Amino acid sequence: MLEATNLTKEYPSPHGSIPILSGVSLSLKPGDAASIMGPSGSGKSTLLYILGALEPPTSGEVKLDGQNPFLLKEKKLAAFRNKEVGFIFQDHCLLPQCSVLENVLTPTLVAPRNGSYEDRARTLLADVGLASRLDHRPSELSGGEKQRVALARALILQPALVLCDEPTGNLDHASAGVVSSLLLELNQRRKSILVVVTHSAELAARFPIRFQLMDQKLCSK
Repeated sequence: MLEATNLTKEYPSPHGSIPILSGVSLSLKPGDAASIMGPSGSGKSTLLYILGALEPPTSGEVKLDGQNPFLLKEKKLAAFRNKEVGFIFQDHCLLPQCSVLENVLTPTLVAPRNGSYEDRARTLLADVGLASRLDHRPSELSGGEKQRVALARALILQPALVLCDEPTGNLDHASAGVVSSLLLELNQRRKSILVVVTHSAELAARFPIRFQLMDQKLCSK
């Protein structure tokens, strides 16, 4: 369960605090898939980073499966993010010197051993249609293929929460459709919690749970 309660976020400036989020709350259970839309600068990415424990709120509370990550010390917080949260960004952030398989395995380098990560990586890459591209470098892939590698990488440690920041923003229409279908299909199969921030009304409409972020507030659509 992901629970966010009365989140606020403010950034200091020479002329006083700049409010970004005010009283934002949401609750999502395993298997839920939610999209968040809003104009540029509305705080969508900031909210995503707070939910993923990358950035603390000014006030309010985030809990994932009953645990508030912001109460953890730095080393344990990093381990929490690596294990419990999978991130997919608009820029796939693949390592250019590594193969597709090696890129998917990067989160496992600092994770406790738990079975064969390589077998799991191969299965995930087959799930996203890249079983024949394991030894390719990112420069040999299309934009859509790179984002599918990023999806497999985000799922390698079987996180409870998957967060996506404009995951189809750099893709053509056909590739965006493939990636969004894979996101929803794999989320249902693995029963994680999926939250996607997007400017695409077409992508947002595919999600059973939809939010709008405007004027610092989060509202159901």
